[in-house]
Amino acid sequence: MLAKVTSCALVGLEGVLVDVEVDTSRGLPSLVIVGLPDVAVKESSERVRAAIKNSGLVFPGKRITVNLAPADIRKAGPAYDLPIAVGVLIASEQVWPQQVEGALFIGELSLDGSVRHVNGILPVAALAHQQGIPRVFVPACDAPEAALIDGLEVIPVESVGQLAAHLQGLRAVPPYGRDLDPSSLPLPPYAADFAEIKGQEHVKRALEVAAAGGHNCLLTGPPGAGKTLLARSMPSILPTMTVDESLEVTKIYSIAGLLPEDTPLIRHRPFRAPHHSISHAGLVGGGNWPRPGEISLAHRGVLFLDELPEFGTRTLEGMRQPLEDRHVSIARAAGTLTFPANFMFIAEMNPCPCGYYGDPVRECTCSMQTISRYQKRISGPLLDRIDIHVEVPRVDVEKLTADRLGERSEAIRARVEEARAVQRKRFADTPLSSNADMGPTEVRAICQLSEDGRALVKAAMQQLGMSARAFHRILKLARTIADLAGSERIETPHLAEAIQYRPRRMA
Repeated sequence: MLAKVTSCALVGLEGVLVDVEVDTSRGLPSLVIVGLPDVAVKESSERVRAAIKNSGLVFPGKRITVNLAPADIRKAGPAYDLPIAVGVLIASEQVWPQQVEGALFIGELSLDGSVRHVNGILPVAALAHQQGIPRVFVPACDAPEAALIDGLEVIPVESVGQLAAHLQGLRAVPPYGRDLDPSSLPLPPYAADFAEIKGQEHVKRALEVAAAGGHNCLLTGPPGAGKTLLARSMPSILPTMTVDESLEVTKIYSIAGLLPEDTPLIRHRPFRAPHHSISHAGLVGGGNWPRPGEISLAHRGVLFLDELPEFGTRTLEGMRQPLEDRHVSIARAAGTLTFPANFMFIAEMNPCPCGYYGDPVRECTCSMQTISRYQKRISGPLLDRIDIHVEVPRVDVEKLTADRLGERSEAIRARVEEARAVQRKRFADTPLSSNADMGPTEVRAICQLSEDGRALVKAAMQQLGMSARAFHRILKLARTIADLAGSERIETPHLAEAIQYRPRRMA
């Protein structure tokens, strides 16, 4: 008998429907899986056999052929265990095919028949809803994640025996129901608050501007000045993610297997801080079968690189295209995959190897040649893609010992939210979400200057030797500063502040 069960394969961040076809015939007892399976899928034969037997069901002593169609799409992972088991039960006439129509099955099996967690449940559920499939059978532990998709009946499956009893009409499994919308739950606390950072008011202002417009930022200063703490406090002033943004981020983390068990929906913007020993594939994405890297895991959030010059040159240069295009395309012989990479890039570095070049207290022990070589580890094209360059000086002891706290992140975030609301209204009919996303066309239409402003920018470009890219980034940055000030036009003070964030000449 031939059985057909619907499942799903993941290609990049999207799902593709897969028909699991199971056929039984005369011959030596065996289970053969075809349709471009990887090793984990081929091993399903043993898991399915043991799970069915240990669930009190009959595994047919026939030749069983399993085809995963379409055959030109690579099938990876143990998620096909459950649909293969259901197909075997239908082919052996223990379950009737009418009972699985209009349903999608996915899940990994243990040898005792229990159903285990699999990655990528959210994109699978989204695909089922998009294709008009009304029901999905998923592992019970993954039901809250699948239930994030409205209008979809989610059946939580704990074991093969329970599923067989449900399909046979003996003991129905009730659909998973949400008593409370996860998006309405209070946000978890932030790890750090700007109020705890003493001094550095001009740096806090620069980070506020960066958060308001989604701009990239580089912090430069001596060791212990607070660069890392300032960067790690950034999530506390970023605007709250919308539901659509949360679903985008949750989908990436679900596929990567990084979604916490008790968090079906990610509410905070991601903050990724990889070590400088990370490989090019780890940062940008890649592998034999490409997977999202750190820049995609930072989508809609912050990618923080501590000690920027210590990262490999090839690794850093791989970020140049994603910083412009807001996505990364990875080409392999089997095809090209595109991952989202719309992130804020925050980096910090010391001015020299010893860290004290230009420090008023401690003397630098590096030669000028050493300082120049150290700073030139970061290429000019990469620096040109960073909107805000700010120096973080040593903090005075009077400020460190003062009892008064600084402005709380909550108050700063309120101003950032107001500026982002203006930008959402401005870009309502476009795919853009912040000022940093604007291209030359949007800059020309939105960032118009007065005569005084034109003269100021012209003088700055001549004196600082800025590129055309830097020109557009200054205008986008000035637009964000004007949004924070509640101004409809870009005034000369807004331009002056934006220009001061451009980098000074290196040593």
